[in-house]
Amino acid sequence: MFEQTFKNIDDILHKDAGCTSELDYTEQSSWLLFLKYLDALEADKALEAELDGKTYSFIIDKPYRWDSWATPKGPDGKLDHNTAMTGDDLRDFVNNKLFAYLHGFKQRASGPQTIEYKIGEVFGEIKNRIQSGYNLRDVIELVDELRFRSQTEKHELSHLYEAKIKNMGNAGRNGGEYYTPRPLIRAMIQVVAPKIGERIYDGACGSAGFLCEAFDYLQSQPNLTTSDQKTLQTRTFYGKEKKSLAYVIAIMNMILHGIEAPNIVHANTLSENISDIQDKDRFDVILANPPFGGKERKEVQQNFPIKTGETAFLFLQHFIKSLKAGGRAAIVIKNTFLSNTDNASVSLRKLLLESCNLHTVLDCPGGTFQGAGVKTVVLFFEKGAPTRKVWYYQLDVGRNMGKTNPLNDADLTQFITAQKTFADSAQSWSLDVSAVNASTFDLSVKNPTGGEVVAHRSPLDIMDEIAALDLEAAEVLATIRELL
Repeated sequence: MFEQTFKNIDDILHKDAGCTSELDYTEQSSWLLFLKYLDALEADKALEAELDGKTYSFIIDKPYRWDSWATPKGPDGKLDHNTAMTGDDLRDFVNNKLFAYLHGFKQRASGPQTIEYKIGEVFGEIKNRIQSGYNLRDVIELVDELRFRSQTEKHELSHLYEAKIKNMGNAGRNGGEYYTPRPLIRAMIQVVAPKIGERIYDGACGSAGFLCEAFDYLQSQPNLTTSDQKTLQTRTFYGKEKKSLAYVIAIMNMILHGIEAPNIVHANTLSENISDIQDKDRFDVILANPPFGGKERKEVQQNFPIKTGETAFLFLQHFIKSLKAGGRAAIVIKNTFLSNTDNASVSLRKLLLESCNLHTVLDCPGGTFQGAGVKTVVLFFEKGAPTRKVWYYQLDVGRNMGKTNPLNDADLTQFITAQKTFADSAQSWSLDVSAVNASTFDLSVKNPTGGEVVAHRSPLDIMDEIAALDLEAAEVLATIRELL
């Protein structure tokens, strides 16, 4: 129903000088969808108040409501072309008045978990890139055709929005930051099995795929009460995201999935010293695909006991510290984490094995992440007791994966079933931790039925490890010189 509308919007943005990529199309669609959604939300609340004999107090003042500036209607219910702005007038109003007014909500809001604060955050992070006011007018009229009233409409819009995020991920420019394959996320959630009342966290949430899928999983549980629904809306899903575009997309994605005021914070998770994390800050479930390959500055590394420039390794320390005792996690990470010989990797594996039960390692095939030539594993662990045995599952989908034949839910059903009993097979086996070398804590994927699975590392990975070892050697030499 709405698919053609989305395509027509992209076609217009493609012709605009200010929008140059799929990322721009998604960003510009997002702020317009957000305002259209707010208009529908306020209309619903006003109607509810009227039926209860009450007066609804609108969040957005009349001149800045969708039906005032975007689509003023005549008595016939159609767009009033005499009062509707277009061209330079429309563009200037949006750039100079509308965005400034909406950004001001951040200062006026009563707290960070309110819809008002989210409005202020969103419109402080993005700007209108549509340079032609005539193109902007055409896009607005298309967005106005979209409806958010019924669950069916919201469901269809959320699917289309997910497709946009997927396309954006495939478009390159670090697309993997925005899109983790949904079948993989759903499998991770089924293994971790979150429950109503548990707090779920992703400190590198990107487009909020993990949180949205976890919401869908819990929302589908039978016999949910009104109290359960309120818990899901307000006290279940938490995320942090550093990058502005991903933050805005995460907010919009969660809203379209049905969470009105998402608990997403725009912040750099790694700037927090993990020694400051207290029990009240901890979570029952953590699901994440932290960015890897990043090089964090020295001052960021000071927030962690195990010093490393590798972003994903810092995130893993953050996640371990952020789990409650008995809490469960499923984390995507590069498979070279299991075998790297630098001090940080060895220390981190030791920390993981000693403070958590790393019960499952899912070895993902190449091509799982489209556009990223990185081999990954998923670590499933529970905090509180040391690891005695690790169960490995080597996912083999029997084909080369790509854009036309990506990972699907059926590919993971056997893994989900086998994981329940840690069953041994041609592609699954267990490793007794007592047999692991205590000086290296090497956890490489070595299938006893098919020989060792070689983790082919990229030249960049090898150079990074050499650089890390050189740095460690230099620090040892410096310490020796001081002692002499």
